[in-house]
Amino acid sequence: MSHPAEGLLDRIAALKPLLERNAAQTEQDRRVPDENIEALREAGAFKVPVPKRYGGYEGTVRDKIETSRAVALAGCGSTAWVTALQNVCAFFTAVMNEQAQDDVWATNPEARVAGVLTPTATSRKVEGGYIVNGAWAWASGSYHADWSYVGVPIVDEHGDFAFPATVLIPNSDITIEDTWFVTGMKGTGSNTLHATDVFVPDHRVQPVPNLLMHQFSTPFTDEIPYRSAFVPVAVLILAGPQLGLAQAALDYVIAKGHTRGIAYTDFEVQRDAPTFQLQIAKAATLVETAHMFAYRAADDIDAAARDNRVMTYQERAHSRWQSAHAVQCARDAIRILCSAHGASSFADSSPLQRWWRDSEVASRHAVIAPDTSELIYGRSLMGFTEGVTFLV
Repeated sequence: MSHPAEGLLDRIAALKPLLERNAAQTEQDRRVPDENIEALREAGAFKVPVPKRYGGYEGTVRDKIETSRAVALAGCGSTAWVTALQNVCAFFTAVMNEQAQDDVWATNPEARVAGVLTPTATSRKVEGGYIVNGAWAWASGSYHADWSYVGVPIVDEHGDFAFPATVLIPNSDITIEDTWFVTGMKGTGSNTLHATDVFVPDHRVQPVPNLLMHQFSTPFTDEIPYRSAFVPVAVLILAGPQLGLAQAALDYVIAKGHTRGIAYTDFEVQRDAPTFQLQIAKAATLVETAHMFAYRAADDIDAAARDNRVMTYQERAHSRWQSAHAVQCARDAIRILCSAHGASSFADSSPLQRWWRDSEVASRHAVIAPDTSELIYGRSLMGFTEGVTFLV
């Protein structure tokens, strides 16, 4: 990780005892403990996407996925997911206009943002802005956020639909409905946000078509990370926790393989069994492949931002596919590792069962779905630049 976030990954790694100790409580409470969030804040994990103007690290896309990977590798998928989602919402905020950024960080540089992009709301035009009503699921990390970044259909003075947008709402104007009851990623607190007759000023409204066309509102065009392609960043950020979970599972199973036996065989320890060795090789290859694809996607996005170049449709489609393939490889690796380790992988006392559940749930986020992403990429290779989804 590049300066000024030097040492961040080491500081996160040092939190492993804390994250492991709090893992069961995280799942039981269905939210990340405040202790975890405070420790990550002190480490600087939430500064990665924040502009240097507000004391942040102004990190690259690679920095962002490395950060959430490190949190997952330290033992908690839910905490890693919250870190990833809050950091990407901070990136979304940092491409808005200066006044919107000031609203969030000028008086509180430590402010965090959660969000949901789906436009499940209504708006009404009033002087100086809009009155917004809506409900948004699933808002990961909303319990530990100061602001919400949410999708809203914008209407004109006559009430006719004008354009889809994202808006910033302070969480003091938001209520949270406890709706997150799931099998994996139990602790992300991905609940439903509600807004009732909330006034949103014009400067906190960001038209989605502008984001998709790479027309950002930030006047600070010399800040390289905030020239990154919007959708590729939004998709790739989900790979970070998966990389960490897969690496954690690989390290765990290899370590245990030196002492665990294989029931009903002549092998005293797993490491001596050719079948175990083959499974480890397959899993390790998938973990390595996941990292290669995710890092290449990050490097492609970062390179275009450095060159101040808008990524082509095919490049963005390729990036989405690389991100999805990375997640699929990580998930497949964990499945193999659970089989290699044996039935005790699924004991409540084993971290493997939690990492497996976290991976299975998180890897099914709609924007990272492998089949959809592969289709988009394949169509782009055939010359299609639309269809399937506008989120490319």
